[in-house]
Amino acid sequence: MLPTKKQKPIATWSMYKNLHDEVSSSLVAPDLHYEFYENDDGMSSTNMRDTNIMGRFVCHNRACRARGWSSNMIAITIRLFPGQKYNARVYHQRCKFCHWLSRPVLDQSYAERIVYWIRQWNGIRVERPPISRDSKGPHNRQLCEGCKAGHCSQADEDWVAQLDRFVSCKS
Repeated sequence: MLPTKKQKPIATWSMYKNLHDEVSSSLVAPDLHYEFYENDDGMSSTNMRDTNIMGRFVCHNRACRARGWSSNMIAITIRLFPGQKYNARVYHQRCKFCHWLSRPVLDQSYAERIVYWIRQWNGIRVERPPISRDSKGPHNRQLCEGCKAGHCSQADEDWVAQLDRFVSCKS
């Protein structure tokens, strides 16, 4: 009998080193030259912030009817490390129709949010970037991997309370 190949667990978050140039070019203040820290080491970080960004998800399940969805509440954990380094964990979400995990395609809010926190941690006063655009519905904690990991800014808010707030905003 042949040994079965052990399947790799599906990633519930990603790091986006490919977006470092966008972050770096936005850090226009003098002496703010940061490198992307590839090690996922939360223990040696000097600062950490859970926040959210915006982007789009595509469901890659061919049997699913969903094409994709936008999200204004993509959980992200930004961390600062010694030696002017940073990284950011971006948490995935599940499709509400088939529950497949999806990795987001991010917009400019990724770089904006990281630059904001790097400047804040360096004592530079900056205007806070917008939290999110108009929402098309409440945040669903069961589909958010950031909520499950305890790193989503919406993790503590009850889904029913979010729905009530959403409905009252639309009235």
